[in-house]
Amino acid sequence: MIEISVSISAPLEKVWEAYTSVDGVQYWAFASDDWAAEGIENDLREDGSFKNRNYAKDGSAEFILGGTYTEVIPEKRIAYTMGDGRKVEIDFEETDGGVVIHQRFEPESLNSEDMQKQGWQAYLDNFKAYAETAQS
Repeated sequence: MIEISVSISAPLEKVWEAYTSVDGVQYWAFASDDWAAEGIENDLREDGSFKNRNYAKDGSAEFILGGTYTEVIPEKRIAYTMGDGRKVEIDFEETDGGVVIHQRFEPESLNSEDMQKQGWQAYLDNFKAYAETAQS
């Protein structure tokens, strides 16, 4: 498993809402400003599913990100299996300064682990920027 994390200066309930709401996901679920997300569906419950279309704004690339939730503990933990069978675990840790999100994921075989770590970290960093801005 590859591990990444991010610290967010916002209350846990606001971080959880920003991370899981359909309205919130459209503002952060991509790695850079030249990408976007649309077609967001999120049935946040065990055995529920999620998906969204990520696309390059210049039309050069796109992919569907989706999977099935295997564990949901509100404001604590989300685990899911992606469409290709890889496992992902996300833990929300409340701290004095806000929330630390710890994320672990199984790598795919097409790209280097370092590239994947950087890409997934970019998503989390984008989420941090959104969550902290949405709270101010």
